[in-house]
Amino acid sequence: MSHFAAQCGVHTAQRQVDLVHTARLIEASGAELVRFTWCDLHGVLRSKTLVASAAVDGMLGGVGMVSTVVLKDTSDRTAFKVFEPGGAADLPGFEGASNLMLLVDPASYRPLPWAPKTAWLQGELWFPDGRPVALDTRRILQQALQRLAAAGYGLNCGLEVELHIYRIEDDTLDPEQAAWPGPAPRVSMIHPGYQLLGEACVDRADAPLRIVQQTAQALGLPLRSLEVEFGPSQVEAVFDVTDALTAADNMVCFRNGVKQALQRAGYHATFMCRPPFPNIMSSGWHLHQSLVVLDDGRNVFMRDAPAAGSKPLDAQYTLSAVGEHYLAGLLEHARGSAVFCTPTVNGYGRFQANALAPQSVLWGCDNRGAMLRVIGGSGDKATRIENRLGEPAANPYLYMASQIHAGLDGIARQLTAPPATESPYAVTGQKLPTSLGEALDAMVADDVLGQAFSPEFIHYLVQIKRSELARFEAAQDKTEFQRREYFSRI
Repeated sequence: MSHFAAQCGVHTAQRQVDLVHTARLIEASGAELVRFTWCDLHGVLRSKTLVASAAVDGMLGGVGMVSTVVLKDTSDRTAFKVFEPGGAADLPGFEGASNLMLLVDPASYRPLPWAPKTAWLQGELWFPDGRPVALDTRRILQQALQRLAAAGYGLNCGLEVELHIYRIEDDTLDPEQAAWPGPAPRVSMIHPGYQLLGEACVDRADAPLRIVQQTAQALGLPLRSLEVEFGPSQVEAVFDVTDALTAADNMVCFRNGVKQALQRAGYHATFMCRPPFPNIMSSGWHLHQSLVVLDDGRNVFMRDAPAAGSKPLDAQYTLSAVGEHYLAGLLEHARGSAVFCTPTVNGYGRFQANALAPQSVLWGCDNRGAMLRVIGGSGDKATRIENRLGEPAANPYLYMASQIHAGLDGIARQLTAPPATESPYAVTGQKLPTSLGEALDAMVADDVLGQAFSPEFIHYLVQIKRSELARFEAAQDKTEFQRREYFSRI
């Protein structure tokens, strides 16, 4: 019997096994609602909710979604004129707010611990004729991983994610205050901050941190630790290493799940880099990464002993030759990849001196002021590169894809890295972009990344981000813009 999943060429024997297994889970658990979800450009889950009895048909036949959901900026305005002749000429298949199909992976089934008798299934978008939607960011990471696999490598990632959690004091949805986007809730802090890893602050924040812990673990995420960060109401979650696609999926589930679970309990979680208050500390998303040999899982970055004649500040004192090339590729394309790592207007305020955030295109040996922090040493199987450029609002699929494409260029060209910095804030080297506009210009100027992501995707991303930037620049109250655009939604 033909169905849409078969038409798309994805309904393998294993997928049928997964579908049958998930159908049994739905029945055995008594689930009543199943949310068919898709991650948008901004890392936010969109969904169609099916009753349980319709879930199997949805897994086979797909679920229709309006195509403009792909074309939204951070305010949910459509950035392309799909109802005007030629308005979507560069995006065939999107004219007139046409239909797309969401096809979920049956193996992605996750019961939601905060929503009784409700579950998630994650998926990707297809055109009704069975063609994949190339703008789907999860698909973009898969394509990058295929490039990496062709070279014989896989990518492993560990996540360190900072966020702010506040107690909601007033979340009244007053229709008199409705706007596009709507107002943010009035909040108070869960701890006063400025006492890094303070035990008293941890205890004071215990109730919301328990919700974070229980939600993450119930979703099957590899949570390792929860910490109180330096800023008021700021915390950090650390996750164990997985393959890159799993890590990206986990980030999407964590970010969206934690926000929902905490909101039900009277808390507001934001992954906005710099919440709109006078005294805050910026949140970062530090991405730990290492290449592995596909055949045996060996860490490609590790070396048995420092390279002959190398000194401690040389890359090959710590990293393998391939590791140095990958590191040099990340440096080479740091400015061009910035918008994938820090995609909001708000995030560029983080790049300040002596703030545990980078300012320049530099690497260091276990140096948290440098953009790239190399961790490990000879014989250390956990040898890795930590990129400290990212903000927690970044789309994880694009963040990781940018690392792969940059690193592969370094490997292909056998680029070498300069000596490690010992003074990350005292140099006059190449600076990172200081605004979203500058980052977009740097991305457009990076031909290697442009070809790797495709000119079509770059055009699409630029138009959406320029829409966001133009509205920010036109806003009379820029703090209120960020409060509504980012604080209430990200």
